Amino acid sequence: MNRVFILTISDRSYRKEREDLTGPKLIESIKESGFALSGYEILADERDGIREKLEEICDSNLADLVLTAGGTGFAERDVTPEATLDAAERLAPGIAEKIRFESLKKTQYAPLSRGVAAIRKKTLIINLPGSPRGADESFKAVSDILGHGLALLKGEKPDG
Repeated sequence: MNRVFILTISDRSYRKEREDLTGPKLIESIKESGFALSGYEILADERDGIREKLEEICDSNLADLVLTAGGTGFAERDVTPEATLDAAERLAPGIAEKIRFESLKKTQYAPLSRGVAAIRKKTLIINLPGSPRGADESFKAVSDILGHGLALLKGEKPDG
């Protein structure tokens, strides 16, 4: 079973000024999709802190997949894609492309998401939007291909 670590990136949730609804929604979705939760944390919108946490998770083999939620827009403090690229060893652009393609069917604002997908060690990192609905729809847009990709990443022969 593939292990997923969820990181909600939100200054207000980190400071406990707003309840995080996105992380719990993603936890529910990953379990429904047959993934196991290996961890969940809320981080502030700080580039170095996000990068450090991604490196820790990937380098310690704490998860096969890291889903970040939040910090992918145009606001000044939205730095999740940059932090992900700082931690990345390789890119997986097709995943972010598929998310934006599927999201465009539901909202004209999909191209404004700057989320990326990347690989560090044997862990895939995917940036998702911060809203519960946007994160859930984005995860579901790629959930059907993740098992195959994660198997390849781990050096396994995937089904199909």
